[in-house]
Formats: sequence, C-alpha cells, structure tokens
Amino acid sequence: MVRMLEERGAEAVPCPMIAIRDAPDAEPVAAWLRRFADGRCDDLVLMTGEGLRRLLGFARRLDLETKLLKALGATRKITRGPKPVRALREIGLNTNIAADEPTTEGVITAMRRLDLSGRYVGVQLNPGNQNPRLMDFIVTAGAVPDPVLPYVYTSEVDDARVIAVMDDIAAGRIDAIAFTSAPQVRRFRDVARISGRQVVLVQGLQHITVAAVGPVVAAELETLGVQVDIMPRENAFFMKPLVRELAAALMKVRISSKASHVKNTQGSGHRKG
Repeated sequence: MVRMLEERGAEAVPCPMIAIRDAPDAEPVAAWLRRFADGRCDDLVLMTGEGLRRLLGFARRLDLETKLLKALGATRKITRGPKPVRALREIGLNTNIAADEPTTEGVITAMRRLDLSGRYVGVQLNPGNQNPRLMDFIVTAGAVPDPVLPYVYTSEVDDARVIAVMDDIAAGRIDAIAFTSAPQVRRFRDVARISGRQVVLVQGLQHITVAAVGPVVAAELETLGVQVDIMPRENAFFMKPLVRELAAALMKVRISSKASHVKNTQGSGHRKG
C-alpha cells in the first residue's frame, strides 16, 4: 500500500500495527486438519486468504498437504471476499460459492440458498472472532459446524510508535489515515486508552481524511465515534480500490499536489494477495 500511495505523489508514513503468526497452540489446528483430510467436512467456509495459506502451512509440516489438497478439491467451498478466492487459485482450485458481500452476513446470505441439513461445515475463523452469528446459523440450518483458528494477530510496533502517530494526527501533521483491518482499529483504540489519548485521538481524526477498506473496518471505527470519509465501492473491498478512492479524494481537496502526509496502518505480515 505504501508503494501505491507514493506512486500517486503522497508521502506515505508506514506504521505496522499488527503482525500475523501461526496459532500458538498447534494441536487443535492439527486435529482439525486430520478430520478434514479424512473427508469429515462436506463444506468449508473460508473467511480469509491468509487462513487457507496458514492451514496449508500446518498441513505441510504435518505431512498432510497431499491429503488436504485432495479433500479441498472434493469439498464445497464458500468464500468471503476476493482474498480466499485468490488463495484457492494459487493451489489450482476455485470457489464453489462466493458471498456477494465480503462480510459474515454476506456468507450467511449465500449459505441460505443451500441445503445444509445433516452436513458437516468446516469454518476458518478470524482471530478474536468466534463468529457466534455464523455458528448459530449453521446449527439452525441443521448442520454441524467444525471451526478452526489457524492464526493470531500480535502487536508489531511498540506503543511509543503508535503514540507518536497519534500525536502527529493531533498536531495536524497527517492529512489522511487508511485502515485495512478491524484489529488495527482496535490496537489504535487500546493504545489511546492506555495512554490517556482517547479524546485527543477522536478529535484529531475528525479533522483528517479517514479511509477504511470495507464495512467491517468502518463499523469498528464508528464504535469510536469516528466518521469514515472514504471506502471502496460495493464488492471492491480490498487494497487497490482503497488506494484509488483515497488518491481521488485527496486530489479533490488539492492535497496530493503537495506530497500529502498519508498515514498507512496496514498490518505488517499480511500478504497482499
């Protein structure tokens, strides 16, 4: 994202808020992979591309990769957004059902069209979200959910660096800020609370352009009382459209012409694809 912003004349100031790591307790993931590789799941819900890649990494280390790939080919695959679709294509597979909207509600809407009675549904979860809405829906539909959490988020920069960014926003040295995941917003919120900067942060964000990659991130910002100014159009909630919309908005207010100071909070460790 930094490179894309700089190509459009902005001065991008990266601050990795989070990193992605394998789940620290590998045994539940290994047990899930063995069940899945043995053909125990009829359907698989993939919420993120990173989730699939992490599962493949675990399978490789467990010498289960060949069995996992075969099981994936035989399983009906339901995807949320373009990233898990791309991750499937990397291993020569396609999604069977893509949610129209890349949210949990979009996945549920897509699954309502299916007969799930008596089926076992694997669900790749996001860190920090056990997704009770989706789990309850699967049970109500007469199916058995089998969730797995293959990765976690960790802090990538120390609090002092995040605080420095907040101070830059409050001092008017930042023109815009882009959030690409809900955990980034939560990290910002937590550091602001710990450092006693909650009020100053919200006030500062009200005077700059705030961009969110999609509705989930926008909703997280709204819980802080922050209005989102820029978000990609429907069904385009990923990085390139976000940068395009942000650059266009900055051009309109004649900021990009003076090498705008754009704060990027894309989490370090995330795959671009």
